[in-house]
Amino acid sequence: MKLTIPNQLTILRIILTPVFLYLFLQNTTESRLIGTIVFIIASATDWYDGYVARKFNVITRWGQFMDPLADKILISSALFVFAYLGYIYWWMFFLIVTRDFFITFLRLFALQLGKSIVTSYFAKWKTTLQMSAIFILLIYLNFPRADIYNLSSLPPPYLHWASIMFIIVTLLTAATGIQYLIENKSHLSELARRTLKLFHN
Repeated sequence: MKLTIPNQLTILRIILTPVFLYLFLQNTTESRLIGTIVFIIASATDWYDGYVARKFNVITRWGQFMDPLADKILISSALFVFAYLGYIYWWMFFLIVTRDFFITFLRLFALQLGKSIVTSYFAKWKTTLQMSAIFILLIYLNFPRADIYNLSSLPPPYLHWASIMFIIVTLLTAATGIQYLIENKSHLSELARRTLKLFHN
């Protein structure tokens, strides 16, 4: 692995993820604030490493492999925290994480075949909406008078603004996952063929 600046930033993002998890799970005013700052810094490395890699043409195969994986790990950690603390439903966490990691795996499989999976405009909106929803809830939870709630304590939990926001995110995530599978069925067929061959051997 060549330790280019983008790769160093990717490693930093991976290191910061458990720090964010630890801090936010303490569930105190101070730890939430520091955890939010850590998450923002980690998210900033995602934007900056891509910018540097493209600008100075230092794109590496390791970076192509680890960068999207690091993104998914960071996003999944935030969703895990929200589900664990009762801010969103567990089914939202499992559906989003399952879709994102499977598509990331399919993308890496295609890369190994020397092919690529083009990110659709629809999927880019999904990523933007995911990060926006996470940022909104993180920032909101740091307001002094924020309604620090638990879904089980709400009379109509699905009507809470955070629930509505993440229902939209979850449905859009699932829809883009289906779109990816339809548009890249040749990669999916090849993956299934190789998996069956592996089991038969």
